Amino acid sequence: MANDVYLVTSGDLRLSANQACWPAQRDLETKLTAVLATMGVTLKRAFPVDERAGHGFISSQRMGMDVFASIPKDALLIFATAAWQYTHHVLPGMRFHNAPILTLANWSGQWPGLVGLLNLNGSLVKAGVTFSTLWSRDFDDAFFLDGLKQWLETGAIQHDLSYVKPLSAVPLPESAQELGKEIAGLLRERKAILGIFDEGCMGMYNAIIDDELLNPCGIFKERLSQSALAARMATVGDEEAAAVRTWLDTRGLRFVTGTDEATELTDKQILLQAKMYIAAVRMAAEFGCDAIGIQYQQGLKDTVPASDLVEGLLNNPDRPPVFDAEGKELFAGKALPHFNEVDEGAAVDALVTNRCWTKLGLDPSTTLHDVRWGEELEVDGKKQYVWVLQISGAAPASHFVGGYAGSVSERQPAMYFPLGGGSLKGVGKPGEIVWSRVFVEGGKLHVDLGRGTVVSLPEAETERRWRETTYQWPMVNTVLHGVTRDSFMARHRANHISIAYANDSAGADHALAVKAAAFAELGVEVHLCGVAKA
Repeated sequence: MANDVYLVTSGDLRLSANQACWPAQRDLETKLTAVLATMGVTLKRAFPVDERAGHGFISSQRMGMDVFASIPKDALLIFATAAWQYTHHVLPGMRFHNAPILTLANWSGQWPGLVGLLNLNGSLVKAGVTFSTLWSRDFDDAFFLDGLKQWLETGAIQHDLSYVKPLSAVPLPESAQELGKEIAGLLRERKAILGIFDEGCMGMYNAIIDDELLNPCGIFKERLSQSALAARMATVGDEEAAAVRTWLDTRGLRFVTGTDEATELTDKQILLQAKMYIAAVRMAAEFGCDAIGIQYQQGLKDTVPASDLVEGLLNNPDRPPVFDAEGKELFAGKALPHFNEVDEGAAVDALVTNRCWTKLGLDPSTTLHDVRWGEELEVDGKKQYVWVLQISGAAPASHFVGGYAGSVSERQPAMYFPLGGGSLKGVGKPGEIVWSRVFVEGGKLHVDLGRGTVVSLPEAETERRWRETTYQWPMVNTVLHGVTRDSFMARHRANHISIAYANDSAGADHALAVKAAAFAELGVEVHLCGVAKA
């Protein structure tokens, strides 16, 4: 067993976020240092805390490269995070590290540390970097301590991944196979375009899929600029934008507004969001896009209010109408799938889901969520692990209890969104879902598919969960079928998970089978997760 282990951690590009999240990170490092000391191991921070900046995160790619230059390449390395982090700050160093790597996060909903962990893990998988991974709430449980000891002694941790089955092990109904093949054939024949408003958002290397992998599926990219989107917003009239607001008001969406631009959601911010919505739809139509992704976080965040309300509207067929210069309604009665943060894995997923769900006569509204956190709760008289799925944008009102009338729009947190803008916040409606993730591994496209149930919790419990996470964002309380917390965390290749509703359990099973068949026909390697039969 090694006597010394090096520690690195990555943070945000935004100073305000790094400063706010630093106390939680400092607490994690203190606990981890103490645990390793009991095992006779010294944890060495690879770089000092910047007291002047007010945090101890690696805050840029250049800084990360410089930090790794001082770490012995044969030293055991732990990456630990209690916050959202930008993977590209540390990925260059990890690609060239020659010793065992352990990625680690605190099990907390306060800051998205688990989200940051899963993004790094998915990126390492895509990059072909070998690593082990762990998580813990207090760093004193047997699962964590046994895993840490195993890693120190052997350089690797073995997790139970028996819930993952190849498609060949779970035969699909013939009707589902035929329909899936038909959908895939139509996609390849007509082909589809993903409108990419700038690529590589927030350092998410795992969210970029090369054209060589996309094109054989019949999917191509239209690379667009966010500056063009901002310019197009300036061509939208106030009356057109006001009509969007009126439509939402009429549907019952409640805007929580004030007058302080720095801390509150204002009518001006909402008007600009409406202009972005109209501009995005018009640009998508002009370029023939079948789905679009707005990066927002870096670039637009310093230019215009948040894109999140826009994204939620786009993912719902029931949305404010948008017209072209000749007065023709664009994408009338249809969703224009939006993939939050330009996550191209979610883009491919949303595109295929839209085609499958539309063919099946199901609501084609889709979204991705962060895998934020979770706890075991008593639901319907039995203990179940209930995940908190939560995302700032792209969540449609059709996924919420009460639809638009059951939703609110609140100002995004200033630490992430300096120019404000409203979210689309609601509670996930109870029902059966199919969950999924498209990812890159070994130079090939893969997809994990599984089933889940969105459950209804007491109002007080939902409120508590919101207070433990991000209060302004929608929340979907979800049970994933046949998958334990630790097995899911050990396997999942991304910070995001995509979901779509079905009418009932049998309908969800059939939809999953059709989607699996469509992906298989497109040449994507399909893995069924926790699914005994389809």
